[in-house]
Amino acid sequence: MAFYDPVVNALSPTKLKSLANARLNDLIDKEAVRARTALEELQQRYPSAGPRELAQRFIDTRKQMAGVLGGVTGVFGAVTVPVDLLGMVYLQLGLLVEIGTVFKADFKSDRGKKDVLDLFGYANGIGPVQRASPKVLGSLAAMVLAKSGLKAIGRAMPLVAAPISAYLNNQHVQRVGDSGIRHYDGWGRAHEKSKKASGS
Repeated sequence: MAFYDPVVNALSPTKLKSLANARLNDLIDKEAVRARTALEELQQRYPSAGPRELAQRFIDTRKQMAGVLGGVTGVFGAVTVPVDLLGMVYLQLGLLVEIGTVFKADFKSDRGKKDVLDLFGYANGIGPVQRASPKVLGSLAAMVLAKSGLKAIGRAMPLVAAPISAYLNNQHVQRVGDSGIRHYDGWGRAHEKSKKASGS
């Protein structure tokens, strides 16, 4: 899938290091542009697919990437836990933007960007992400590590941890994607109801 080349490239060690310092608003802007192109390609490939099916296709692709990331980082143990977390944060934020794009969310507005961060926070058990924090992706990964540190460190035994890490990453992405579908599908329905009620 050609539209995932930028995502795969972003998961290389040198790119992940620069991603750690990426501003979240800039990242969401870039992902929104990429997500629109990816959605157009999916719609051409699966013309009869509804929004939920398209969203699940995005989830499935991200799950594959998360599994590979977990498998590779799991081989090296505790040393790569921060790399794995940073990659997972990037994959999850991108997935939430993709799902939002399927359901026609507006990521040009501050509200749309705040929704992605809040949704990410709730899906990872850290609650809503305050507007003043964090400004960079690395800070967001640090928050996730602080909240789920024991689970992450529990994957630190090399080789044995690789398949476990891959599985956990895969399951976590599905959970985040399901949260995104529930949020954006419900938001879309509520928006349509309010439009009909106002007569627009």
